[in-house]
Amino acid sequence: MNEVAVAIQNDNKNVTPIETIDAIKKAGFKNAFVQWYNEDWACSQQEQLDYARKVGLNIICAHLGYKKVNEIWRDNETGEAFVERYKNDLRICKKNNILLVVMHLIGTNPEIICSEIGLRRIKEIVDYAEELGIKIAFENTKRYEYLEYVFSHLDNSNIGLCYDSGHCHIFFDDKFDYEFFKNRIFTVHLHDNDKSDDLHLMPFDGTIDWEHVMHQLKECHFEEPITLELTYRYHYLEMSIEEFYQKGYEVANQLAKLMK
Repeated sequence: MNEVAVAIQNDNKNVTPIETIDAIKKAGFKNAFVQWYNEDWACSQQEQLDYARKVGLNIICAHLGYKKVNEIWRDNETGEAFVERYKNDLRICKKNNILLVVMHLIGTNPEIICSEIGLRRIKEIVDYAEELGIKIAFENTKRYEYLEYVFSHLDNSNIGLCYDSGHCHIFFDDKFDYEFFKNRIFTVHLHDNDKSDDLHLMPFDGTIDWEHVMHQLKECHFEEPITLELTYRYHYLEMSIEEFYQKGYEVANQLAKLMK
């Protein structure tokens, strides 16, 4: 059975990242991923990584930041700066022995279109990651054509998919070419919603057909950890942070059983 994992989430309400990490560990999770957003957090991303490892969590990947990432497709200096930013992130991840990163190809308002200059920049990032021995999992976000464009033009063996169930549900109406990504799903972000917003709910608390999703992942030969990307907010604040991640651990294992 697949192992399970969870995000070390910086958007959790009323708790610190250290309290989140402690709750994740106490719930029984052995694996987690870190957010590498280069934000000015009180508890820095490096401190979160170091503490998570100190308490015995295995860090399976780092999720790189995506603020203003649309600029990577535009012919301007900001787009060029993104290349150096991501290369620096990759160097730091390598130094920290993190050999898988998740990247978004577009931001929250993807009004731009695919471009050759954007593809060139992404290839430069991918090639650099390959030199470092790092894999990049591109996440399905708001529009499918960016995934299709990049994967149809790049043949690097170190690129794959980060399958996000919540995005597939709300933005793609559950229509997704799983066959195209067979054997190429490097990691997953599993969470639920009711199509009203990208809510990051606990699986089974929204309207996703989880038997279908887990069957598709099994058909794609996905064998990596079943990874939840949850946020402690909304009605979940009625339970403690420890109870929240305990429920998450139980749900993650429930999903893993669906793949047997």
